[in-house]
Amino acid sequence: MLTASDIFLKYGDRVLFNHFDLTIANRERTGLTGRNGAGKSTLLKVLAKEMKADTGRISIPGNARIGFLQQELAEPSSEAVLDAVMNAHDTLKSVSTELEQVTHDVTVRTDYESDSYQQLLDRLAELTEQHHTLGGETLEADAHRILQGLGFGKEEMLRPIKTFSGGWQMRVELAKLLLSRPDYLFLDEPTNHLDIESIIWLEGFLQTYPGAIIVISHDKTFLDHVTKRTLEIELGNLYDYPVAYTKYLVLRQERREKLHSAYVNQQRVIAEKERTINRFMAKATKTKMAQSMKKQLDKMERIELDVADTAAMNLRFPPATRSGDVALTINKLAKSYGDHLVFSDVDLVLERAERIALVGQNGQGKSTLVKIITGDVAASDGGFQLGHNVQIGYYAQDQSDALDGDMTLIETLEQVAPPELRARVRAILGAFMFSGEDAEKKVKVLSGGERARLALAKLLLKPFNLLILDEPTNHLDLISKDVLKQAIKAYEGTIMVVSHDRDFLAGLTDRTLEFRDGNTYEYLGDVHYFLNKRELDNMRDVELGKTKLAKSAVAAQQPKKKQEKQRSKSEEQAFQKERKKIEKQVKNKERAVSTLESKIKELETKMAQPGFYESPEASQAMQDHVSLQQELDLAMEHWMDAQAAFEELSA
Repeated sequence: MLTASDIFLKYGDRVLFNHFDLTIANRERTGLTGRNGAGKSTLLKVLAKEMKADTGRISIPGNARIGFLQQELAEPSSEAVLDAVMNAHDTLKSVSTELEQVTHDVTVRTDYESDSYQQLLDRLAELTEQHHTLGGETLEADAHRILQGLGFGKEEMLRPIKTFSGGWQMRVELAKLLLSRPDYLFLDEPTNHLDIESIIWLEGFLQTYPGAIIVISHDKTFLDHVTKRTLEIELGNLYDYPVAYTKYLVLRQERREKLHSAYVNQQRVIAEKERTINRFMAKATKTKMAQSMKKQLDKMERIELDVADTAAMNLRFPPATRSGDVALTINKLAKSYGDHLVFSDVDLVLERAERIALVGQNGQGKSTLVKIITGDVAASDGGFQLGHNVQIGYYAQDQSDALDGDMTLIETLEQVAPPELRARVRAILGAFMFSGEDAEKKVKVLSGGERARLALAKLLLKPFNLLILDEPTNHLDLISKDVLKQAIKAYEGTIMVVSHDRDFLAGLTDRTLEFRDGNTYEYLGDVHYFLNKRELDNMRDVELGKTKLAKSAVAAQQPKKKQEKQRSKSEEQAFQKERKKIEKQVKNKERAVSTLESKIKELETKMAQPGFYESPEASQAMQDHVSLQQELDLAMEHWMDAQAAFEELSA
């Protein structure tokens, strides 16, 4: 059991940790949450004894091992990925070395009756048991399984680590930890550099992990699937909830409401006593009584309210100027690097105000396609055409890293701001939670989340009607992610978004384009529709050929180039016209369903408020809920009919 007692840490005038205690039991799964800058990463470093608090004590069992995945990467080595992962198991390596030596000694010695020989046999049995417990017999197989789960192919496992990007190097570090199986596994944003498939695999791995886990993540779904306890750092205090993230949100709200009620009651009592004391102090005969009452009042333990740390950026995309009916057309687009084919025969028509998500494993071409559209990368074959009056607003995956660290925040925005907006640069910074003297800070001193907010602020300084976002939620905290999602929902232009965040993508797009094995596959729904359509319990199984697609969708999932070879040009034109017509009907029905679902969710949130059923509007709200549910059932039937017609045509 890991225990932390009386932890206090102060940075300048700011109290980061205010004398709290913490206990982490064996096999416990804990999520650590809080705003950017609240001290989550710092707390993990304190618990791992990589830094010291001003006061307090950390107690860890003597033989326990801690594994810590940090956000900072060490200098990459020339070692092959597989070798590096296998060699990272220091404890097993030490046991294996000694086991080899003891085995040799037992073999060559002949003093079978001596006490020292018996001790050697005892040590051999002990080391053999340790070697088995640590997975010595299956080390290489386990390394292959973990690396494959994290997205590495067999050939990639043999490549030097330094030939990979930073995101893939972080996967290597994660694989090292998972293979070494420490007693306490500390993970700081493990999903930041993973695609959806790898995240789902990691969830399954951690659910059966034999040690204790503390994980920092801005992925709500990941936290719900992995953790059963939530620790919240807020304004220096640590709050402990024995539930996963979604249930924690409910309990946190209940705690704050109860605390506020107690605070209000106590303030009323204090005010009444102070009035009585003031009256008695005015009368000489009651002065002693007043003084006694004042002493009692001074001894009262006062309830203090934490001011909820709910500051959030104020993000609203500028109104989108009207483009043509078709915002983007892609024809037979292909991209290769030498002999390596990234993708081929990509066809896509994106109409004005449509929203599409690009998903798939890292390295399958999502960001490459985006860079071709924005002009940063040249296509190998095929082409694309922007619609009439289309203006692109682009947030790159490394947008925040590309900022000039030596410039101040205000210089960063002034550099790209059109003349009419330069007077408002400070106000824009304020809307993104950079106030006062923050404007004069150098970019290089900002945290990852602050850099991401600054990059988003920079994006808003130019008009656009085609918004392209490549992994926009990396480094954003949960509140900022929600603000960004709501801003995208309210945006009236066309949207293309690359993301691995299921919660962020849910309900955000009308279509999903999956990149897999050099081909693209289209799904007429959001990310949850995509996952359900592929019947994924473990998305890695799809790559291994173990998961069956729904029979009704098989034909629709075939690469388009194979379908087109079976039809003449005139037949293809007629087919595409009819297909587009039915596809539009499907999207209209889906929008109707989505609108009704949003209304029901909004009404249910209102009905869940304390005291709602005692309010005058309760009766009407319940009637509205029944009516909306009936409308939703009918809309779902219409949508399913349209979807069936589309799938039949595609087949």
